[in-house]
Amino acid sequence: MQASLSRPQARTRPGGPKPRGAMGRAIRYLMNYKQQAALPYLFLIIATLAQLAVPRMVRNVIDAVTSGYIADQILQALDKIPATFMSAALPKILEAVQYPAEWTVEQLKVQLEADVSSAPQTLITAIILIIVFAVLRGVFAFLQAYWAEKNSQAVAYDMRNDLYAKIQRLSFSYHDKNQTGQLMIRATDDVEKVRLFIGQGLLQLVGAIILLVGTLTILFSTNTKLALTTLPILPLAFVLFMIFGGLSQPLFAKVQQKLSTLNTILQENLAGMKVIKAFTREKEQQKKFRVAADDSMQQSITVARLFTFLFPLIFMVANLGQAAILNVGGKEIIAGALSLGEWQEFSLYLIYLFLPIAQFGFIITQLGQASASATRIFEIIDAKSDITDKPDAIKLPGVKGDVKFEDVTFRYFGGGEPVLSNVTFEAKSGETIALLGATGSGKTTIINLLPRFYDPTEGRITIDGNELRDVTLDSLRSQIGIVLQETTLFSGSIRDNIAFGKPDASDEEIFAAAKAAQAHDFITSFPEGYNTHVGERGTTLSGGQKQRVAIARALLLDPRILILDDSTSSVDLGTEAALQKALDVLMKGRTSFVIAQRISTVMNADKIIVLEKGKVVAEGKHKELMEDSPIYAEIYNSQILPNEKGGAQ
Repeated sequence: MQASLSRPQARTRPGGPKPRGAMGRAIRYLMNYKQQAALPYLFLIIATLAQLAVPRMVRNVIDAVTSGYIADQILQALDKIPATFMSAALPKILEAVQYPAEWTVEQLKVQLEADVSSAPQTLITAIILIIVFAVLRGVFAFLQAYWAEKNSQAVAYDMRNDLYAKIQRLSFSYHDKNQTGQLMIRATDDVEKVRLFIGQGLLQLVGAIILLVGTLTILFSTNTKLALTTLPILPLAFVLFMIFGGLSQPLFAKVQQKLSTLNTILQENLAGMKVIKAFTREKEQQKKFRVAADDSMQQSITVARLFTFLFPLIFMVANLGQAAILNVGGKEIIAGALSLGEWQEFSLYLIYLFLPIAQFGFIITQLGQASASATRIFEIIDAKSDITDKPDAIKLPGVKGDVKFEDVTFRYFGGGEPVLSNVTFEAKSGETIALLGATGSGKTTIINLLPRFYDPTEGRITIDGNELRDVTLDSLRSQIGIVLQETTLFSGSIRDNIAFGKPDASDEEIFAAAKAAQAHDFITSFPEGYNTHVGERGTTLSGGQKQRVAIARALLLDPRILILDDSTSSVDLGTEAALQKALDVLMKGRTSFVIAQRISTVMNADKIIVLEKGKVVAEGKHKELMEDSPIYAEIYNSQILPNEKGGAQ
């Protein structure tokens, strides 16, 4: 666009102040699903309780086997002890098997026989319960994983929609300052990292806490001495996680920034592939991409280096704790204060204690990535748009088309040299206003201010007496048809592109708009006619064809105000002449603003406004300006006279 040279070439990343509690805000998206969001956590509790019950069953199995075996061995020994020695041996036997000291030999034998006979049944019952708990755990673990994944996908869906909706609402000035690749990576990779944590990491975190608390409760109720031995390990592990969590989050944020830069280079190169090939800059662009890829890789290696140090450290702490437990537990067994079943039960619970600690290492990795990504996402969602509806904005009624610019001054991003300075002019309903001037004179800025792509820095613009800031954006833009110099078509059929602003348009309306834009003939020459696919950005059409489709798209809306930004620049002289005749008819009854590089296309305008360095230097009809404006006369002479001389030759 003409005014683009006046803009500062900003290359900043999205955002302002970092949003606080970004990860918490992301998790609150689950609240949109209420009971459904609670299901995986309910299933997680059931699965964890089933898991916690297994060590007790294992203890029962071991104790049943050992007690049955010991009871059988004692019974056999009792039969071999002479009666004369029984009175002396009985107290020691009763003490060893922890039975009441006052029992007789007959009572001891009855109990021992009962232990032997009950052992198989106890064994079978414990094994059956282990299988039942395993099945319960498997079923509820599946349900937990399924609903967690479903919820996380729903959160990602909502977050992407919110992000995309906000990007759509943000003003042109925001997009001027931020790169497309940066926005794309936030809507894709960053959202996916948040989704993974909500679907996996968060559930693992809650599961680890439940398992940790449940295990500690059982350990203290089973053997306080052994449980106390494990306590020093936990604070040490948590301190390590806090330190590594604080170090990792900014590192993960840098990883995403490097990835965004890489994505931006890729996106720009794919979009500009023809230019790269035309200027044989493939090697330079490959080098640029390689540097960005190297930066991304080095940052990822930095993060990996941190965590390759964390995990061995965590396992070392866990092993030290296990060594302490083995020492204390071994002494308890030797002293007879701990049975083999109790020791095995405690050992399994000990695994359950160290398992969450090990999981925290993976969880902290996901949390660091997700927190950094959530911060980047909410930087966009929280971004303030320069162009918004006022709280009391009214709906703009059907307009006649009287447009006024009153002392309008405009600066991009609110600073620097003004692109427009005290521009004042009036366009009456049905008039055609031509904007003429050199590149950078402010022509495109004027037509960008009219639909409120930007707001004036000073002054005001009115339509039918309504100040643009006082009406809603939708009601304003729906009454303005625009054909920009840079034609943008979307992947899909030609019909879809013409009906882009009016999807419910009938075929007759679409055909009429295409005929008026001199597009119907070339469209029907294609084998599939209006159903012809145009490819990304309309690359399968020529420049002139794309421009005529864009004109048809604008005309289908039947706007009261029409903006044509050099809309005939990509067509040949023959097509331009035919197109100009159609435009002359269509512009009747509409207030039309026309930017043209060729003065021949604007000579019949009701009013020609000549701009120079953002100021109106002349205004009037062609004949008036030829007499009163040296600048206009110079433009005319530079374009028209050489052509006439060439024709005469």
